[in-house]
Amino acid sequence: MIKAKSLYHLILYSIFFIIILTSSFTFIIIENTFDEFQEKIKIIKEDYSQKQKELIQADIKYTLKFIEYYHNKFKDIKSEEEIKKDLLSSIGQIRDDKSVDDYIFIYKFDGTLLYYPVEAESIGKNLYEFTDPSGKQVIKELINISQKKDGGFVKYIWYKPALKNDALKISYALSYKPWNWTIGKGIYLDEIDELVKKKKDEYDEKIANYVLQILSLTIMLVLYSIFIYKNATILIVNDVKEIGKYFKETQKSDTRINQNRLIFGEFKVIANYAYDAMHSIKDKTLMLEGLNKHLEEKVEEQTKELKELIDSQKKFLKNSVHEINTPLSIIRTNIDLLKMHTPSNKYISNIDSGTKIIQYIYDDLSYLIKKDRVEYPKEYINFTEFLNDRLSFFYTVAVSNELHFIANIEEDIYIKFNKLELQRIVDNNISNAIKYSHARSPIYINLTYFDDEYVEFFVQTNSDKITNPDKIFGDFYRENTSRGGFGLGLRIVKEICDKNLVIISLNSNEKDTKFTYRFKINENTAS
Repeated sequence: MIKAKSLYHLILYSIFFIIILTSSFTFIIIENTFDEFQEKIKIIKEDYSQKQKELIQADIKYTLKFIEYYHNKFKDIKSEEEIKKDLLSSIGQIRDDKSVDDYIFIYKFDGTLLYYPVEAESIGKNLYEFTDPSGKQVIKELINISQKKDGGFVKYIWYKPALKNDALKISYALSYKPWNWTIGKGIYLDEIDELVKKKKDEYDEKIANYVLQILSLTIMLVLYSIFIYKNATILIVNDVKEIGKYFKETQKSDTRINQNRLIFGEFKVIANYAYDAMHSIKDKTLMLEGLNKHLEEKVEEQTKELKELIDSQKKFLKNSVHEINTPLSIIRTNIDLLKMHTPSNKYISNIDSGTKIIQYIYDDLSYLIKKDRVEYPKEYINFTEFLNDRLSFFYTVAVSNELHFIANIEEDIYIKFNKLELQRIVDNNISNAIKYSHARSPIYINLTYFDDEYVEFFVQTNSDKITNPDKIFGDFYRENTSRGGFGLGLRIVKEICDKNLVIISLNSNEKDTKFTYRFKINENTAS
């Protein structure tokens, strides 16, 4: 849809539309008139040709009847040659044969010319093989077609003395078989061109009149549009100026506009709406100013309280983690001593399993507190030994949960990585595998070279399908809230992997779930 930015543009669009519209009408009228003209020309040509063909056909049939009558009347009185001679002489006397448009011709079937008043010097010549400029054997075709029952027409090119040039001609020929004569008459078709030219002149004059009328109408419409634009613009601009003055006045006084200052009723309505809107805006502005002032004070107060609360939580968490470390170390040491004295005690094994879970959670919290303040330099790690150590650490936890590890770990696999960050990846995956595996099922741990550049580590469990794989690495997300945990482990894993360009792949179905990690062997990304 065309959008007018001003009255000027609107008038321009209107004039442009008028021109397009009138041009379209002109084109349609010219096209229709042209089609009508072509149809008329076609009808004129067909009618003229048909009418002329009927005339020459009737003329030849009349001549043939005359010959037949004369022959029958004198055949017992005169010789054939005398009758033929008398007939040819009679035909010349009863017709205006000197006209190039009204004469007949007579040939023998062998092509000998017997009668041709326009060129008497050609009589007696054999023209059977004569051809016109297009290569058509005219005399031969006329003789052949004349021998049919009703004769026939032949179209060809023939010299026209009046034009001193060749012209298209059509002739009708019919035979008088007792004497082997072909009798014919032709007409030139160039007269049709004169009729067509006359009709074309009429057509051109009609089109010129149409175009002149439409052009006059277009000019009148354009002038009228300009007139409307000039007068309407002045009145509208005056009203707009009055409304502008009124808006300035309302900044000092709160009164409605005097209706007599405006001309158009629409602008009077606009002015009243504007007054109501401005009055409402002023009231709401005052109210909002009061609310904003109170809100700013409230937000500032709440922000201060929230900051103090967050700082207190951070301090509490930091102190808690620090305080947990000492008793946890004491508990771990004493459990190791108890296991030396009583290696097969299941209660001690359960306590050991619980302390390892606490140790794993403690390590996650410690990493979360320190990760933004501590650098984690990389070193070459024997991933094979490291993974075996972590499986040993979680062995009692797995056994206490009626699970067991099935490990496929290649020897002497090294990667360049930070040991603490690698531990967070491995521990979180093993811990989650223990937490979510079905009872008495295996946990598959695999560590192999993927190709010359990558090492692949995966953990596969018999567990429920993960319903929201897109959320599994988010903050505080847990697939099963009854299994415990904070929902932070996989979020920590995702951050470490993204930072170190580790490729993560998750496949989960109704039977098992598999977390796969591909480490670059010599990844030099800064920690």
